[in-house]
Amino acid sequence: MEHVPQEAGAAGGQRAVAGKARWFIAAGGVLVVVAVLAYWLGSGGGNGGKAAPTPSPTPTPSAVLTTAEVFTRVSPSVVVVRAGRSLGTGVVAAEDGTILTALHVVKDTEDVTVTFSDGTKAKAVVAASDPRHDIATLMPAKLPEILVPATLGGGAAVGAPVVAIGNPLGLTYSVSTGVVSGLHRAVEDSDLSGLIQFDASVNPGSSGGPLLNARGLVIGIVVAIADPGGDEAFAGIAFAVPIGVALGGGDGDGPPGEGPQI
Repeated sequence: MEHVPQEAGAAGGQRAVAGKARWFIAAGGVLVVVAVLAYWLGSGGGNGGKAAPTPSPTPTPSAVLTTAEVFTRVSPSVVVVRAGRSLGTGVVAAEDGTILTALHVVKDTEDVTVTFSDGTKAKAVVAASDPRHDIATLMPAKLPEILVPATLGGGAAVGAPVVAIGNPLGLTYSVSTGVVSGLHRAVEDSDLSGLIQFDASVNPGSSGGPLLNARGLVIGIVVAIADPGGDEAFAGIAFAVPIGVALGGGDGDGPPGEGPQI
């Protein structure tokens, strides 16, 4: 089976500003003189000194994107993966066209085809595989005219918003949102462990797709869902391999094996 309002106190603030504006008008003559004197002194006109330097603006932190902005930014990097009768998802991870996906999507078949977001179709071969973490890398025989690799990296924090893009049940380029529900999870009745647990909706066909943070960075590769009913239906619990592990830079916790997959 297979495996993201706030506006308060604005009116009060406007009333406060309006009150100050009325006060300024009432005492306008005095304030103009004070303002001119303050400017003259501040600019060094009163003592021959130099004007105080203007402080540098505080650096703006990296922007948090809306779900629509994340989808617009990352969807050109997402591909549809077909391997025999299996359907899955992949994400372009490098400028040479290398694609990350879930190993169980492409396992036991040499008939692998990828379709890029612009409609370009190409045969692909499994360039490397990691059964321990259910990860495979694909190399397509042909690339689209414009290739858009995703930006990989970033850690996961419990409660942080996440976005999943994939092809659940053949509904290509579907997007869902949720939060990180837990870290270092193991999938029951499998050997998969060290996973990111999240609750964005994923279903069969979503395997191999990117799990993204609110900045549009790929933080994991979707590989599994909890399936207590045995019907491959999403029960609100899904799992992704952290991107560092998917790239071979992490340390897995379990031996090779497979779990509930999508």
